[in-house]
Amino acid sequence: MLRLISGRRLLVFALMAMVAVSFAAPVFAQTGALKGKVVDPKGKPVDKAVILIEYADGINFKVDTKTNNKGEFIQIGLRPGNYKVTASTKELGAQAFNVRVTLGDPRDVNFILGGVNNAAAAEEVVKTAALKKTFEDGVAASKAGSLLLSGDPQAVGNMSKEEAAKAGAAKFDEAVTKFTEAATLVPKCFDCYYNVGFAHMQKKEYDKAEEAFNKSIELKPDYVEAYNGLATVYNAQKKFDKAGEASQKAADLAAAAGPAGGSGGVDAEYNNGVIDWNAGKIPEAQAHFEKVIELKPDHAEAHYQLGMAFLNQAKMPEAIAMFEKYLVLAPQGPNATTAAGILKQIKK
Repeated sequence: MLRLISGRRLLVFALMAMVAVSFAAPVFAQTGALKGKVVDPKGKPVDKAVILIEYADGINFKVDTKTNNKGEFIQIGLRPGNYKVTASTKELGAQAFNVRVTLGDPRDVNFILGGVNNAAAAEEVVKTAALKKTFEDGVAASKAGSLLLSGDPQAVGNMSKEEAAKAGAAKFDEAVTKFTEAATLVPKCFDCYYNVGFAHMQKKEYDKAEEAFNKSIELKPDYVEAYNGLATVYNAQKKFDKAGEASQKAADLAAAAGPAGGSGGVDAEYNNGVIDWNAGKIPEAQAHFEKVIELKPDHAEAHYQLGMAFLNQAKMPEAIAMFEKYLVLAPQGPNATTAAGILKQIKK
C-alpha cells in the first residue's frame, strides 16, 4: 500500500520583485532562485544584512542583495549549480552555507547571525529544509501519478486512457527523481527509497522497485511497508513463494510493533490473501480476507475479494453480501463495475 507522508502545504512565496541577475542566457524558466531569512540569536529579524551569493562551479560570478525589515531576502535568476551564500552585518558578523540551486522553486537558506559557533546546527537546518521541500515535491508527483493511473475524473479531465497513462508514468518518473535527490541529501532516508520503489512499482519496473525496497529495508530492518512493497512486487511477477515470505515478514513485524505498526499489519494480511488467491489457495485466501475485515471493517477491497472467494465456492448469499458491502464502501472503486455486474447476474 502506498505510504505517503501526511499532507503538507507547499510553500507560498512572496512577490518575487527583487533584482534578477542573468548569465549569458535569458532568465525565464531555465533559472533557479534562493530565498531565506536572517535573524539574530533571539530570533529577531535582521534588517539590511548583506547577502552575498557566489557561484562555485567554475565561473566567476557573484551577486549581492540585502534583507528587508522582516529579515527576508530573495534572489531570482540564478543558473542551476552550487553556490556559497554568505549573510553578514558589521555588528553581528557573518555566516555562510554551501547551497545547490536547481530549476524551479527557490531554495531556502536561513541564517542566525551573532550567536556562538552554530554553523553546524544551522547547516543541518538548511539540509532539513531542503529535504522537506524535495520530499514534498516527490509526494505531490506520486499522488498525481496515482490519480492519473486510477482514472480519477478530476485528474484525467479530457485525456484519453492512453494519454492519462503516459502522464501518470511521467509523474512517477518525476517522483523518482525527487525522492532520489532527497536520498542524496540524507543518505539514510529509508522513506525516500521506499517511495522510489513504489514509483517504480507503479510503472511495472519490478527489478528497480525490488532494489529500492531492499535498500529501504537495509536502512530500516523493521520497515513493514517496505516488506509489503516487496510482497506486491513478487506477487506481480508470480513469485508466490518469495511474495509469501515477504508478506509474512511484514505481518510478523507489524504484530511485534503492536499499535505502532499502523496499517502495515492489515496490508500484510491483505497481501497474503492476494498471494494465496493467485496461487489457487482459495480457503487460505478467504481466511486472510476475513481477517482483514475483522481488523479493518471498512476495507473495501477485502470485501470484494472475499465476495470472489465465496463466488468461487458457489456461496451465493455470502457473495452477494460482500459485493453489496463493497459497493457501499467504494461506489467508484476499481472493482465497482465488476461487482455490480456480478450482482446483476446472480440476482437474475
